[in-house]
Amino acid sequence: MEGYMTDSKGRLVPADMVPEVDKTRDELVKSIIRGAVETRGVLHKFKTYVLGEVNAFVELSLEKYGVEWGGNKGNISLLSFDGMYRVQVAISEYLTFDERLQAAKKLIDECITKWTEGSRSELKALINNAFQVDKQGKINTGRILGLRRLEITDPTWEKAMQAISDSLQVVGSKTYIRVYQRQEPDGRWEPVSLDVAAV
Repeated sequence: MEGYMTDSKGRLVPADMVPEVDKTRDELVKSIIRGAVETRGVLHKFKTYVLGEVNAFVELSLEKYGVEWGGNKGNISLLSFDGMYRVQVAISEYLTFDERLQAAKKLIDECITKWTEGSRSELKALINNAFQVDKQGKINTGRILGLRRLEITDPTWEKAMQAISDSLQVVGSKTYIRVYQRQEPDGRWEPVSLDVAAV
């Protein structure tokens, strides 16, 4: 409403009752937000452009071999002819576990009980650590999957590892674009950052 400003509780306050410093702060914050929203739009258009161009190039490149790609199936790295620039498109999948992870935990507990009879309890603590949740109540996927790399031939353990594999679910993915340029004289790759904090 003209002549009024809305405060943080949703109340209308006559503009002439609002201190000038509050009005100036309000204008500054809203101006920065408008710029951020516009910049986000530009970055979104840039990401869409890059993904479209990279996918089109990969399809063109594979066409030579009679292969259909279909796009967005894996990570891609493109290098400029002079070797000075690199564009990477990386796809990161979000993984979670379903209820079968509980079966894996029970089987692993059976193994630990069998293996640690009369021995120290540190082994049990190490395994239990893999199943602990973070502050958001989420389990650390990397620690659980790390158990599968252990070369243990116990049949109960192998059954537990199968339960972990069966419980693993892909719940989504995110596509990242990373751009790099080589630095002289050491030839080290330096990211061209699109992160506000890094520019």
